[in-house]
Amino acid sequence: MKTLLILTGHTKGLGHAILEKFCEFLDTHIVALSRGSLEINHPRITEVPLDLSDLDALETQLPKVFPKEAFDRYVLINNAGWIGEVKPVGKLNPKGIQRALNLNLVAPMILMDAFVKAYGPSEGQKVICNISSGAAHRPLSGWGEYCASKAGLAMFSQVANEELKELGFRVFSLAPGIVDTAMQSEIRQAELNDFPALGRFMEYKSEGLLSTPEEVAAKIFYLIQHPGLFTEVVQDVRRF
Repeated sequence: MKTLLILTGHTKGLGHAILEKFCEFLDTHIVALSRGSLEINHPRITEVPLDLSDLDALETQLPKVFPKEAFDRYVLINNAGWIGEVKPVGKLNPKGIQRALNLNLVAPMILMDAFVKAYGPSEGQKVICNISSGAAHRPLSGWGEYCASKAGLAMFSQVANEELKELGFRVFSLAPGIVDTAMQSEIRQAELNDFPALGRFMEYKSEGLLSTPEEVAAKIFYLIQHPGLFTEVVQDVRRF
């Protein structure tokens, strides 16, 4: 099946594992967006260096993101994200709030809207997978920016799925579990006074409880390959 994948945050962690997983299949063409670049020389991969928290730059680059070629399957994976400032309310910075909301919520909303405009009339399977978090559904002290932005993305995913069913789209909000990435390393560097759950997250690493990016990427690939097996918008990879 000739597949188009549009992927954000592809240069490291889970995004890079997703990129490598999809690259295993010869009929997959990938448009990869990230603040950095891997300088990939590959005929089926197009990198678009872009800071997704810069909404003006994102709007300018949108025409480069959506190929006009026909595919059998169109996939958008909004993976790029930032934990935000790991601090309680009262210690946050306005620019930090703006960056976290732009990157985790507003940019994915813009890309979803543009994806539907580009491929809504197209034949073939159309899947949107927004990488969310369990933090979208439960409060965690010190994670106000992250919890709020991921909760917003989960709700937008549910609304979009309702609206786009008749156009043939499936939309998912997927919690990947606790993955051994640079984000987890950043979390472990937080101050205990700002993040009361710090000890628990240190134990996840020391006790080997973190999933590898490759394990999670394989499950995401399975979801994309078999969207009809999943009836709910909100999904947790630990359930499959």
